[in-house]
Amino acid sequence: MIQAFGLTSNPRKELPPAVHDVSFEAGAGLVTALLGTPGAGKTTALRLMLELQPGRGVTHFRGRPLHRIAHPSREVGVLLGDVPGHPARTVRGHLRMLCAAAGVPARRADEVLEAVDLVSLRHERLGALSRGMDRRLGLACALLADPHTLVLDDPADGLSAREARWLHGVLRAHAAQGGTVLFTTADTKEAARNADRVVTLEKGRLVADQEADDFARNRLRPRVAVRSPHAARLAAVLSRESRAAQRSVEIVREGGNLLAVYGSSCADIGETAFRHGILVHRLADEVGDMGPGAGTTPLKVPAPGGESGAGEPREAGPSSGTGESQTPGSPHMTGAVPRPDAAAGHPAPARTPEEPQEPQGPQGPGEPEDPREADASQEAQEAQGAQGAQGAQEAQELEASGELDVPQETGESEAVRPLCPDPAAPWPDLAAALAPASGPRAPEGPGSGVLSPLPPPISVRSARSPLRPLRYEIRRATGIGTGLLTGAAVLLGSVLVAVLLARAGHTSQPRLLAAWPEELPLPPAALGAGLLGALSFGDEFRHPALAADRGTVPRRLGLLTAKLLVAAATALTLALLTAGCDTAALYLLYGREVAQVPADGLSPVASWAGLVVGCAWAGVLGAGVFRSTAAGLAAVVAVPVVVVPLVQRAFQGPAVRTAAGFPARVREVFLSQWPFGGERYLEAAARVIAQPVGGALTLSLTALLCAYLLTTLRGRAR
Repeated sequence: MIQAFGLTSNPRKELPPAVHDVSFEAGAGLVTALLGTPGAGKTTALRLMLELQPGRGVTHFRGRPLHRIAHPSREVGVLLGDVPGHPARTVRGHLRMLCAAAGVPARRADEVLEAVDLVSLRHERLGALSRGMDRRLGLACALLADPHTLVLDDPADGLSAREARWLHGVLRAHAAQGGTVLFTTADTKEAARNADRVVTLEKGRLVADQEADDFARNRLRPRVAVRSPHAARLAAVLSRESRAAQRSVEIVREGGNLLAVYGSSCADIGETAFRHGILVHRLADEVGDMGPGAGTTPLKVPAPGGESGAGEPREAGPSSGTGESQTPGSPHMTGAVPRPDAAAGHPAPARTPEEPQEPQGPQGPGEPEDPREADASQEAQEAQGAQGAQGAQEAQELEASGELDVPQETGESEAVRPLCPDPAAPWPDLAAALAPASGPRAPEGPGSGVLSPLPPPISVRSARSPLRPLRYEIRRATGIGTGLLTGAAVLLGSVLVAVLLARAGHTSQPRLLAAWPEELPLPPAALGAGLLGALSFGDEFRHPALAADRGTVPRRLGLLTAKLLVAAATALTLALLTAGCDTAALYLLYGREVAQVPADGLSPVASWAGLVVGCAWAGVLGAGVFRSTAAGLAAVVAVPVVVVPLVQRAFQGPAVRTAAGFPARVREVFLSQWPFGGERYLEAAARVIAQPVGGALTLSLTALLCAYLLTTLRGRAR
């Protein structure tokens, strides 16, 4: 189960916090709806619960806060917004990558695809999915690690009625197996139909926490929607007849010519309108949401018999105009349908006020009109005009006597409850409903000086490393075609540069084979390796694939090691292919002499491999430190442009001592003979580092690694 205590977001400058002192529970085996209008604080509350946003409060998932859970994705499945992923990645590839991150077998991806009915779209790209398929994929990501708890932010947003029914059926099945389900919604009808418990937020505060049946009974009532050009006159007639018959009828004007009548029926209202000659454009049974913010114009109708007490008219303050409900018992006239097992029975879906009522009659659209019917219709219109004038005079008399109060039409709307349909039912206390259910309380008075203790702060913590980091990184790198496209562009550019350098001449053989002219800071292969290294972190920051559990990119040494290994392997492969393509092109065009490898090839090969691997690592570390792909690529280019001149300037001047005889001294120190001529490789590595570019690259990698470790340790300390 979920237990949230005192969730409070940080204040936003002059504005109050988006969520203030929200406490509620979502039980195991139940579906809980977090209801509120847009801007009520539903998403902020979820982010505070998941420790994605700093604030105050405590949230326990089966008795433990999220940062105390070893594997959060196995305990809580989350869907916030759209599915986070690269648009070029396939549906199955995205799920398999997340399987490696969550530490579950790869076959689990196919199982959840079958569960959400996406098997036929497993090879579809994420960017090509429709809204409904994206919601299904998001649910599959949440269910991937078989979590006990599901936390979903407006999962049915933008879905059709059929897709929404399917989604809520999946959530109901998960709860039936003992899981906990919490979803947010702004639709009262959706909350009443699909939840077992409804928690209502208004302006960041908890105003109601009810069972779904109580919510439907208190918030949803049958009504009759009436649209007439003479709405004020019809309201006056209905109120007069209800007083005469000693019936409790509530009439709410919803702006324009639309009335909502509670406590009556379509037959009674139709007969009344016919007797008084009032034209009616629409007459339909509906189910209304009795919450604030209905956007209505008030009509003050006196109680039957003029008695005071429970039958007195009640007026509500100005509505919020948001079209959603927060407090039980206040009028809110949006179409809504209660749960099928509610006390109201099994009503059919109500017709919305915007739907026109089709005319009913035996006459077809193309049939001629009977002259006798036309004469009768003309007589009825004349009688209706006479009765309309009489009704208008009656409405003026009622208004003059104070029995009817019809305000002028304005741009602002208000809600009112003129009569309570059940006089014996207690009227809800709005001030008590707006008070927080639990958590810190405000001081008793300005001078009381009583301050309640605040709940503990919520600090944003980064997610844990993928449980299988190397497998995750391989699937992340191979799941999209960016690497192949970058490699093809690098090979083509390198061949062109090498051919042009050979044609111009005056270029050393190592630079010719590496396609590295003096005018460029780095060869194409090194730039391509640096770009792929920068994408290894930058791609995740743009599309946070690991947001399935916590929403932040992990900064752990296990994942960093995996990224460095994959980046090094990719860079060496690219360097080998580039050198081979350059040599083959030079041999075909200019012969063996131009494409000849130098006699002492160990040192150039070591320099070439060290350069491309160092650039790839600089891209990885730069993107990880600065959280940007562009920053990672800038760190690669900064090595020859900025760091190399600094290193050269530091070593300018006559050398008093040199490193001559380095291999002989190494053999003397280690005393034993190195197998397979290992001292030659060590000497080659030393020569690479001694070069200006090698020394600058080593210095840059050391600085970036230290910065990465510093930020990682600082994040853990918080």
